[in-house]
Amino acid sequence: MQIKICGLFRPVDADYVNEAMPDYAGLVFWEKSRRRVDREQADAFRKSLHPDIQTVGVFVDEEPDIIIELLKADILDIAQLHGQETEEQVRDIKERSGKPVWKAVEVKSAADIEKWNASAVDCLLFDGGKGGGKPFAWELLKCAKRPFLLAGGLNMNRIGAAAELPGLLGIDISSGVETDGFKDREKILQIVRRVKNMDEKERGER
Repeated sequence: MQIKICGLFRPVDADYVNEAMPDYAGLVFWEKSRRRVDREQADAFRKSLHPDIQTVGVFVDEEPDIIIELLKADILDIAQLHGQETEEQVRDIKERSGKPVWKAVEVKSAADIEKWNASAVDCLLFDGGKGGGKPFAWELLKCAKRPFLLAGGLNMNRIGAAAELPGLLGIDISSGVETDGFKDREKILQIVRRVKNMDEKERGER
């Protein structure tokens, strides 16, 4: 199971993530987010993060040219679209950047999931909101016809249950590893360690 620590916005957050070594680090470019970073900050994060940690840029209805430029500059490895983007925009960004594109889907009904089952996106991420830590009804995930990432209200207490979901590729967590609105080193270390231990146990049982 993969894990993404999202919403890095302080330089020390990179230190915590480098120590924990998740698969992905998320950088939010949405102007309404309190965790928002700009291009200069994102570039600094890319340079300070371990090269084995892939950077994921989170965008909400951003101009495709801006996303593509960040991808081509290798500041970002992956674009995560979290707005009202269309399938045409997904294909355009993929083709022009040559980089993977994820689509985050705010799940309120089965139709929200079904709409994206046949998409050209490289990965679907199902969330209860736009990074606000809102859970949603996991039973709706039975409508997913492809592997997915999961976000929304995840923390140490919910990881075990999430891991049992059919089709789960990994988890995306932000507020669940924060204390008083800031990334917490111990919480990051604990949850990444938990995910890695779960993977080792699964491999040992095969």
